[in-house]
Amino acid sequence: MNTFKLAKNCKFLLPYLLSLIISLPALAQVVAPSAPTSAPTSTGAGNTQSGQPSGNTPQGSQQGNQPGNSNQQSNTPKATDPKSTEKGKAAANTDPNAPKDAATDQSKINTSTTGTLSPAEQEKLALREKIYGYSIFADKKFDPIPDLQIATPTNYVVGPGDNLNVYLYNYAEATYKTIVSRDGFITILRLGNIYVSGRTIEEVRKILIDKFSKFTPGLIGENGETAKTKLMVTLGEIRNVKVFVTGEVINPGTYEITSLASAFNALYQAGGPNEIGSFRDVRVVRAGKVISHMDIYDYLVNGKIDGDIRVQDNDNIVVGFYKKRVEVTGEMKRPGIYELKPEEKLADVIKYAGGFTDQAYQARVKIERITAKERKIVDVPQDQFATADVVTGDLIDVETVLDRVENIVTIEGAVMRSGDYSLDNSGTLKTLIDNAQGLREDAFTGRISVLRTRPDLTIESIQLNLGDVLNGTVPDLVLTRLDQVVIPSKFDMAQSAIVTVEGEVNNPKFGENDGKYPYVANMTLEDVLVKAGGFRESAFTTEVEVIRRKRNSIPGAANAQIAETFKFNVNRDLSIGNKETNFILLPFDQVIVRKSPNYVEQQSVFLEGEILVPGSYTIINKNDKISDIIKRSGGLTELAFPEGATLLRRTFVQNVSQATDYEQEEASQQSIKKGKAAASLPGVKEESIGIKLGVILKNPGSFEDLVVQEGDIIRIPKRLETVQVTGEVLYPTTVKFGKGLSFADYISHSGGFTTRSLRKSSYIKYPNGSVDRTRKFMFFNVYPKVQPGSEIFVPSRGAPSLTPQQAIQTTIGVLSSVMTLIVTILAFRTLK
Repeated sequence: MNTFKLAKNCKFLLPYLLSLIISLPALAQVVAPSAPTSAPTSTGAGNTQSGQPSGNTPQGSQQGNQPGNSNQQSNTPKATDPKSTEKGKAAANTDPNAPKDAATDQSKINTSTTGTLSPAEQEKLALREKIYGYSIFADKKFDPIPDLQIATPTNYVVGPGDNLNVYLYNYAEATYKTIVSRDGFITILRLGNIYVSGRTIEEVRKILIDKFSKFTPGLIGENGETAKTKLMVTLGEIRNVKVFVTGEVINPGTYEITSLASAFNALYQAGGPNEIGSFRDVRVVRAGKVISHMDIYDYLVNGKIDGDIRVQDNDNIVVGFYKKRVEVTGEMKRPGIYELKPEEKLADVIKYAGGFTDQAYQARVKIERITAKERKIVDVPQDQFATADVVTGDLIDVETVLDRVENIVTIEGAVMRSGDYSLDNSGTLKTLIDNAQGLREDAFTGRISVLRTRPDLTIESIQLNLGDVLNGTVPDLVLTRLDQVVIPSKFDMAQSAIVTVEGEVNNPKFGENDGKYPYVANMTLEDVLVKAGGFRESAFTTEVEVIRRKRNSIPGAANAQIAETFKFNVNRDLSIGNKETNFILLPFDQVIVRKSPNYVEQQSVFLEGEILVPGSYTIINKNDKISDIIKRSGGLTELAFPEGATLLRRTFVQNVSQATDYEQEEASQQSIKKGKAAASLPGVKEESIGIKLGVILKNPGSFEDLVVQEGDIIRIPKRLETVQVTGEVLYPTTVKFGKGLSFADYISHSGGFTTRSLRKSSYIKYPNGSVDRTRKFMFFNVYPKVQPGSEIFVPSRGAPSLTPQQAIQTTIGVLSSVMTLIVTILAFRTLK
């Protein structure tokens, strides 16, 4: 009953369940991977001319560069896909450029991205690239497939599927086009069936001449004359043949290529030998017999292969294992891995590797050989290269020559051509000097040095008198390898003489020579002044001094003269009086041109603020005062506040403990002259001087009237109407100036003093920069007078003051301590 109810309630699920069962096969086909799409297509007649299998390549090409089982891969290309086979045939028959495309596709067989390969596959690919000959099969530009547009080869073997064109011309003319049948026959009108399979083009032509001569006149010559009618057989459409490439190749399998192709073309289609395949013995097997042997090195070295024959249907190209292979590294033109025949020697390896490089050490070659137990080193001298045997697995390493010269001698110094020379042609010292084209005029022949390297590489010095060697009084020195001859110059052994010029001259190269000029013989005072650029405008030409070293003073004397001075009156044109002209200078003379005492450059003072004509004013007299400068400016404006006038003075302070930096001092002086801010410049002191301009203007020349200096800045502000109160007040603020208000009134306007105010130390700063303090008279504070623009400052106490409560508590504590002490003393006295 329960089962019936369950079936009744679930009856609506039956249609869905039935649909799922029906769709299971279709779902299985969708989910399962489609093997035929990734498998190689047939290699039958899919590519009739290019020799490339239909689809892409045999199964070997699907595996990149992995060599597979030859039996398995030779069978897998025969996949039964008629559509793809027919499509391949159509494409092959309609594409005249199929051979070139096949070569381009073939390059993909040996060229795969290492990013998709495993480490083992990448290592295998790297090994292949080192093998000599592998690159020709992996080269994209290399195209060994024969061109179909060639003349018909007379030795071409005719087979089923070939199109033959037969031409009769000259005396009789006719054209016949026929196809070789599967049975090997061609059919020609009036001749019938003629068997031609397995015969060459030349043999077919002779057969046809014999057949046609029965009814074609002039085809055979008579009475010693040549035939009047000619017969020619050519190929039309050629057939494809199926060949097998097996053994150790990159992609073994079955390939269909044109009948004009050779065994090498088929090997190229298969990607060439793999990493263990032989390049020296490729066999062509036909009908179970080896009919040819190919040596690919013959093609790589000589450009030809004697055993490369034209393939026929069902030929088998077999690549076996290599038997003898060595690796060449170091200084060879073409390092790599080379395969050798059993009888080949070390010299053959060197030939295949292109020979030695220019830097190679050819006297001896090192071979690292693997024995049955371990490795060993074999050294082969150069005279045994042709007879030295090599063993498979040998590593031949060619080193570089030593970085040394076996016959070098060197000459340096005062010779015409210094440098390195051959010991063979410069065996002695005199011969070496002659080869260096002799000595220079400045050569010092009194003592030369020959630095000789001993056998233990230590260096010894041989000192010689070259003059005696050249004169023949001393035997010539025989040189040895690495000798270094040093011939000094007279100038190198003498101190460089100079003449110094200092002072007011226009030295254009002062930064380069620092006023020092090379001394030359017979140099005069006028000559050196010309080199120094002549006089400046400030030069004191009537007192030009020449200071000379005293070379013959009395030694040991306390008052010995160490220098002597000569003074000259030199004109501006650098001429000197008749008596003093042509004064000859000596080495190390010092010429000093001093500054004229009456020469002063223009000096300026700057006026700023409430002046009728502000700006810079030149100091006319050395004793010009502030009043003189104000008078020349036209005086003050009506809004001027003379009590607030200030004088800003900048001076250059020299540190006696440090050397003077003249360039820095010059830059600072220029900034001061131009009125620029110089507070940040090192060595410049900038100070503000409070002046009483009102008193100065009323009494010019008075004590308050200061003498101005270069770079002074006089600032006159506008009339000020406020007073600033700062410091320890209840409310620091700015108060409007009022006549009759005292110091305490301004404090009151700021809220008054605080409990921490230090009233007796209050002070005021006036607009002109001067400061006045609070004074004490008996128990009263006398505060300074307040002017417009002043700044009142009230300092704070050093320690905070006690509140009344804190003061009472402190007093009680002190009294308690004193009373305790008194009671204690009285108690001790009572006990006694």
